[in-house]
Amino acid sequence: MKRRVPILTALTLVTALVAGATVAAVAGVVPAASADSRDKSRAQNVIYLLGDGMGRTHVTAARERFYGANGELAMETLPAQGHVSTYAVEKLSGQPGSADFAPNPVTDSASAATAWSSGVKTYNAALGVDAKGAVAPTIMELAKQAGLRTGNVSTAEITDATPAGQMSHALARGCQGPVYSAAACQDLSITGTALPTSDVRVTPIADQIARNGTADVILGGGLGRFDAADETALKDQGYNVLGSSASQTVATKADLEGATGSKVFALFNRGNLTIEKAKQDNPSSVEALEPTLPEMTKKAIALLSDTQAKGSQGQSASRSQSGTGFYLQIEGALIDKRSHANDAAQTLAEMKAFDDAVAVARDFAKRDGNTLVIVTADHECAGFNIIEKGTFTNAEAVTPPANVDSGNTANNSTPSRGSNTRDTSRSTGAVNGAGSTDPKNFAPATFRVPTDAADVKDGSPEAGLWLSYLSGNHTGADVPVFATGPGSEQLQGTVDNIELFGIVGRSLGLVR
Repeated sequence: MKRRVPILTALTLVTALVAGATVAAVAGVVPAASADSRDKSRAQNVIYLLGDGMGRTHVTAARERFYGANGELAMETLPAQGHVSTYAVEKLSGQPGSADFAPNPVTDSASAATAWSSGVKTYNAALGVDAKGAVAPTIMELAKQAGLRTGNVSTAEITDATPAGQMSHALARGCQGPVYSAAACQDLSITGTALPTSDVRVTPIADQIARNGTADVILGGGLGRFDAADETALKDQGYNVLGSSASQTVATKADLEGATGSKVFALFNRGNLTIEKAKQDNPSSVEALEPTLPEMTKKAIALLSDTQAKGSQGQSASRSQSGTGFYLQIEGALIDKRSHANDAAQTLAEMKAFDDAVAVARDFAKRDGNTLVIVTADHECAGFNIIEKGTFTNAEAVTPPANVDSGNTANNSTPSRGSNTRDTSRSTGAVNGAGSTDPKNFAPATFRVPTDAADVKDGSPEAGLWLSYLSGNHTGADVPVFATGPGSEQLQGTVDNIELFGIVGRSLGLVR
């Protein structure tokens, strides 16, 4: 079964949402009258970087692994630092403070993405709707409506929860396309009866992305979710489509380097992008033709800020005079997917790539002088731990904990479409220190750190960094947030994830 919706512009969609009776109450804020009414002291641009599944320990472990205990990641150099609470709510729950409020301590990526994108708490698996199913406009839609340039970059399928949370509205995150069943898109526990196929909330996410024009620059994975009709819809809106969904030909790093235009759509894998460690271990493989997250970040900023046309000198002043700006979301998605797999080596490599992307955004913001950079996570994944050398965890466990989410094709660590996904490299198992033969010990992974002796190897009991996991699933821990630029002081301390919507919206003059 496959259905199509009319091609809607982002302006048409958001205008209807803002005016319509189905719009959810958005965190106590309302849309601003226009981008022209912005206080000029606010940020002209916002770059929102999301390390999917990145908890505080992920940050600490990556720092110690790559820079040593007294070093720092790029994100740790940002002056404003705090924490974000991430809880979701149950289906049909009211918003915080209401009589029918029903919290769920552990969020998934979809409800978390809805929180910062739309400013409402919702149930796990929902995108761009509140817990009662009402559509809530996203900050990217509002930015597009106000005339800002917009971009969305991810190392996951672009239809996956985090990127989709800015560009779509769905009762169920699994409604991605191109092949699906009504059960994958409808949710009778919310609606009571099946919705008509013209309702955006049951329209496949790929169809929405290809038709609503919400993001001007779209870079990531997930070509297998799009087909020839999607490619036609994109080209009809003026997108420079790299690769082809009609022939399922993925774009390459070389294609991206040469890309120009105000609208660019490029997907570099039929599934999720390939893990960094696999590309590093196999530099001559076809997967090595994929761009890295820092490379995609640099190109997206260049396209959105028009540095190619104007050059780096003076382009900030030019954009200030024109009153334009951009909103860009960047996701390091595979931190989460490798944490689900309890694979510390691959998780750390993904953390390094994500932090390198943060450095690109930070350096742009320094040059630009009017860009708010926010670095945070949607949730913590798997209870990542740094433990004392020579110790073990889960002493009573016969085997490591199972990933209870393994049946969720959006969250598991197994390719869901066979060999065509390319992302076939998987861990060969835990790298264990001494004591790993004892079945009662869930042994840690061990990694050398910069201060270890030269002959110390990863996997040895002498390695300075010992890591373990509590589970194969998400946890309810608060996540870190780092920020710099206009409005960043609002991130100092602890905020809830729905507050991020208002912070970004006010910085761009989109809400008040």
